[in-house]
Amino acid sequence: MPITRRNALKAGLSVAAFSAAGLKTHLALAQRVTADPLSRENVLNDPAIPAAGNPRADITIVEYFDYQCPFCKKVHPELSQVVKEDGNVRLVFKNWPIFGGISIDAARLVMASQYQNKYVEAHEALMTATNRLTELRLKELLVQAGVNVDQANADLVAHAGAINAALKRNDDQAKAFGFQGTPAFIIGTFRVPGVLDKSGFRQAIADARAAAKK
Repeated sequence: MPITRRNALKAGLSVAAFSAAGLKTHLALAQRVTADPLSRENVLNDPAIPAAGNPRADITIVEYFDYQCPFCKKVHPELSQVVKEDGNVRLVFKNWPIFGGISIDAARLVMASQYQNKYVEAHEALMTATNRLTELRLKELLVQAGVNVDQANADLVAHAGAINAALKRNDDQAKAFGFQGTPAFIIGTFRVPGVLDKSGFRQAIADARAAAKK
């Protein structure tokens, strides 16, 4: 069921005190990430998690997704367009592989692709793919996106600890927020478990900005 601004819930956990207006850039806060997976730094500025959009934005959207989730794929172009049009939103990619083994493999390999600066391309390729995801299809999609898959596998081995720990933090956060599936979002100080269309995202962003001013 689509989630609208009327039934979006304020986050009742430690991130409920987010102040969008007071957020600093991802790189500036990276060294301050704590061991608490629900700290503001880990939710918004985890240095192991890629982000897109405006790094100095006044609102951050955190997206929890799975590359096999059809609703995530449906939302992807809507959210991407809203972020681009708004120009003052930062989007954090929280891979939450809950659909089984191939989802986990895809999440880990895409995260490994960031070591060759290809995360955005790899993410876009998997989110826009229409075919069923298999090991062979995963490799094909990454190659088409310009990813050196051999290098990604090597980086996956070299950085396995960091990648697995980041995925564990994502999982801990999603479960602590009470999310039951993907997609799920933190928009400013609001917890939004479900699908939004473009108008829904715009309204949620407006609500988050209004809340930040109070």
